[in-house]
Amino acid sequence: MAKKVTIKDVAREAGVAISTVSNALNNSDLVNEETKARILEIAEYMNYTPNLSGRYLKSSKTNMLAFLTSSIGGDYFITLLDALSQQCSDLGYTLNIIVSRDNAIIKNQILGKNFDGVFIFEGERVTNEDLSLIEDNQIKAVLLDRAYRSQNIGSVVFDSYQAGYTAAKYLIQLGHRKIAFIEFTEDVYDSLERKRGFLDAMKEFRLPVPDEYIMNGFFEELITYNVVNTFCRRRTCEMPTAFIASNDQSAFGCIRALNACGYRVPEDISVIGFDDIKISKYFTPPLTTIRNPISLQGTTAAKLLVDQIENNTPGKIEQLSGQLIVRDSATLLLK
Repeated sequence: MAKKVTIKDVAREAGVAISTVSNALNNSDLVNEETKARILEIAEYMNYTPNLSGRYLKSSKTNMLAFLTSSIGGDYFITLLDALSQQCSDLGYTLNIIVSRDNAIIKNQILGKNFDGVFIFEGERVTNEDLSLIEDNQIKAVLLDRAYRSQNIGSVVFDSYQAGYTAAKYLIQLGHRKIAFIEFTEDVYDSLERKRGFLDAMKEFRLPVPDEYIMNGFFEELITYNVVNTFCRRRTCEMPTAFIASNDQSAFGCIRALNACGYRVPEDISVIGFDDIKISKYFTPPLTTIRNPISLQGTTAAKLLVDQIENNTPGKIEQLSGQLIVRDSATLLLK
């Protein structure tokens, strides 16, 4: 008896994702006419017969996932979304990217159940009340850069505490005792955890951290440039011998500001960043940083969410470790 042809077989023959075949068979506008015609021709040639009973039982399934965020600027998001969208496609789902700073719009997209599941970037400032609402409505979700777990919600985070501790300890081992930290804001998970790791390392080695040594760079190169430039010209405390910036973009702004104020990096002042985005190794000087597995975060998040959707597994927290990448922007303190 011949094996029954499945939608996976059609997708494999056509060289497209399962979700593309599904959309073509349902005459969806998401598939262009040329691709749709080719898929229908292949399905007919292979004698593919849709499982109507299964379709009826799963009539609410869209095979679409949403990535909800307030911004997608910078190399981090490019890397993340490339890995995330590819893995979603491999698993038979289409990824929709929704960018909005309006929490009401984000909430409507989630509760409207237009998607089988959602990825939520922590930048939305999702409240505990919002998370309870997601849970109560049995919406499958994965949070990125925020550690949270419930029956329907999981998360994929970097071990940012250890990363912050590692960066600080590396500088301390190079002889630095006066180290400044450039954070994002008070309510962003990665920045908070990196700062917490930094402070614990400084405390362990009994090194003081004056209030002026904590600055807000908002993960932005230009903002950090202005903040560090102002600090250098108006400071009322000793100049730090090293800076830890809470992401690479911020580290670039820090180095440029130090140069503008007459300091050389790393000869006079050392700088460390986080993420290891592509340009970091080409910057002048090449940036010492903590490499976060950004692509792995994307693929892990996709697998986690699809597992929650298809197998009704409870949410869990996946924590990914970073790696210190030593380049030229941080060096031994000689004075």
